[in-house]
Formats: sequence, structure tokens, C-alpha cells
Amino acid sequence: MEPRLFDRELKKGSAELLILSLLEARPRHGYEISKLIEQRSDGALRFHVASLYPLLYRLEKRGWLQGRWVEKAGQRRRRYYRLTVQGRAVLASQRHGWQTFVRAVNAITSVTAEGSENA
Repeated sequence: MEPRLFDRELKKGSAELLILSLLEARPRHGYEISKLIEQRSDGALRFHVASLYPLLYRLEKRGWLQGRWVEKAGQRRRRYYRLTVQGRAVLASQRHGWQTFVRAVNAITSVTAEGSENA
């Protein structure tokens, strides 16, 4: 599998978890979510508008997020998203699943003097 294709698949598999996690603390608008993902990953992950907003709309349609338009003087209106009760439950479940997955991958890919095998 090509590295870029693999990276894209990893991002798709973790996108919901990333967004739900960023909304756990407080409501945020899409651009802020996008910038936080980029900043906190040191640029390794980026979500473009073309992929982020459809994902936010899907999560809202599932009932995991609730969005509302906010208008402030001198700024264009923005849609702020917050987690719903259902979204918090999904986040807890996804977070647990992700941690289990990471532990399993680390157990397989970690090299130790005792655990390495020669094929």
C-alpha cells in the first residue's frame, strides 16, 4: 500500500474521534477545528473544507453534534458545533476502541531484545 494512501485511510478512520475529542471541552466552529487538528498534530494531519464540513454535517445528522449559527458584529456568521449526550457516549466508546487498537499495534510493532524473531 502506498504511504499516502495508507495515511489517507488512517485519517479517515480517526476523523470522527479527532472531531468529537476537540468538541468535548467546548463548542467550536469548523475552521477552528481544522486549525486545531493541524496545530496539535504539528502539521501531520490537515482537514480541508471539502472533507471537514461534510463530515461535520454527517455527525450532526447522526445526532452526535448540534450546530447553531452565531453572528458577531464585524464578523461573518459561523456555525458552532457542540457534542450532544449521544456524541459524548460515542466519543467514550471510540476513545476506548482507539486505545485498545493502539496498544495492540504497539505490542506487535515494538521490538524488544527478548521478543524479536528472525524469519
